[in-house]
Amino acid sequence: MARQRTQEEIEEAMYVKEAKMRARKESHRRVEKKGAKSSNILRLLLVGLAVLIQVAFFGFLFYLLSPVSIDQALNVFLNINTIVYFLILFIVVIFIFKRQWNAQFKLSWIIIVTLLPIVGLILYIMLGRKSTAVRKKKKYEEINFRLSKYYEEDIYATQMLEYVNLDGYRQAAYLKKAANYCTYKNTDVKYFAEAKDGLASQVEDLKKAEKFIFMEYHAIENAESFGRIKEVLFERAAAGVEVRVFYDDMGSIGFINKKFRKEMESHGIKCRVFNPLTPIMLFFMNNRDHRKITVIDGKVGYTGGYNLANEYFDVTHPYGEWKDTGIRLEGDAVRSLTLIFLENWNAMIKHREHMDFDEDIKKFVEINYDYKAQETKGLVTPYADGPTNGEPIAENAYINLINCAKKYCYITTPYLLITDEMAKAMKNAALRGVDIRIITPGIPDKKMVYKMTRSYYIDLTKAGVKIHEYTPGFLHAKQMLVDDDLAIIGTINFDYRSLYHHYENACVLCNYDCLKDMKADFEYIVSRSRDVTEKYKAIKRLSFWRGFLRLFAPLL
Repeated sequence: MARQRTQEEIEEAMYVKEAKMRARKESHRRVEKKGAKSSNILRLLLVGLAVLIQVAFFGFLFYLLSPVSIDQALNVFLNINTIVYFLILFIVVIFIFKRQWNAQFKLSWIIIVTLLPIVGLILYIMLGRKSTAVRKKKKYEEINFRLSKYYEEDIYATQMLEYVNLDGYRQAAYLKKAANYCTYKNTDVKYFAEAKDGLASQVEDLKKAEKFIFMEYHAIENAESFGRIKEVLFERAAAGVEVRVFYDDMGSIGFINKKFRKEMESHGIKCRVFNPLTPIMLFFMNNRDHRKITVIDGKVGYTGGYNLANEYFDVTHPYGEWKDTGIRLEGDAVRSLTLIFLENWNAMIKHREHMDFDEDIKKFVEINYDYKAQETKGLVTPYADGPTNGEPIAENAYINLINCAKKYCYITTPYLLITDEMAKAMKNAALRGVDIRIITPGIPDKKMVYKMTRSYYIDLTKAGVKIHEYTPGFLHAKQMLVDDDLAIIGTINFDYRSLYHHYENACVLCNYDCLKDMKADFEYIVSRSRDVTEKYKAIKRLSFWRGFLRLFAPLL
């Protein structure tokens, strides 16, 4: 009994402390609201002051140079402006260099600002400073702090993984320490080699929803494919199931408009837009929600490469035959997908004081259901990444698996714009005898990015990496398979945009039977692809044009 009272006292103290923190935050928010208009006025005054200083500077120069000839005055004026220009340029370059960025980011921005100072500085202010990302980071930190206590670590699963697969254990340990993502057993996983099969399964599971449905997608098209889902969502919402639909504004541009959101809400479906586009191309536009998640009653979850648009299911064929993949999870690990969804969902609430985290979260994650996974040694770690994280989780998770590969490492990706660190990991693996194979599209969706992708083939093939291009069309699947027992599948492309700019999600799979299906699918894709290894291995050096394009890869 004494122990129970002590625990209650601790919980009460924590509650009081949290209440005080909320009170202080509320006070700060009231002050911020009152100061919002004055802050905007202050910015205008600062801009006006800067203009006055610039005018005064030119006036002072004119006064000093008025006694001399026009040619002499012009020469002095140009020299002074040159000195000022290089001084400002030097300060900007130092500021870029000291950022906690990947080296390629720094180099690209320094070159752009140096060669095109005015355009480069404007672009850097708009896209490179991450000022809005810094503000967003505070919000995400608050959200994830609240969410963190609802992740349930299965100590037995982690310990079992250490004995079953040491490399898988190390990957799980990294994801736990770096971002608090947990590893689960008691979860069945099914692999879909075709997106249309994943969609069909998804529709059937949605029909069985009893409590809630969460859907978060980069792109939703209000057309035939999503129409199959929409019909079920309307029916389930009418039956009292809570339905939430969440999509990225830029990813869905051209697919849906404001009428879509109104239609959803008219049927009782809560609908939110991630990072709505504004006429002013400002700072956070570069960070998009690229996640693909469906959660049904906290029991069943879906993720993978495909969005909810016709082209992903080969209804339309803008780039030949579309190849995409996905997975279905049922069991304990779906809790993590639920929490990952709630992260971005709550991040789009404009006023944090309106977020009632505990009530909103408990309603969806503290659901008891009786489910027994099939007998399997499989373990899964769902995880997510985004630009507000201080750690490049997505890239490191890939590199960790490449580094532990002993026999083979198979990769499918629509884009291949990688950092020196990842390229080095691939080349080192190939040089130590690992069969590294990468499949990219045969028909591109973005020709400039496709040229950049091919520019990486030369160095990789010289080290022994094999490259294939999917002949029938566009390969959109994002996955990695290592040595029959470890895999990553999700939304994360092998490019800077996915690894550094976007909000992404994926799952690490260990010792699942479905990895055999993933391997068989990879071999099938290879059989329908052209091997371009020798072609690019024979190229002596990277051309000037391709080298020039590579400079801007981190910014695309």
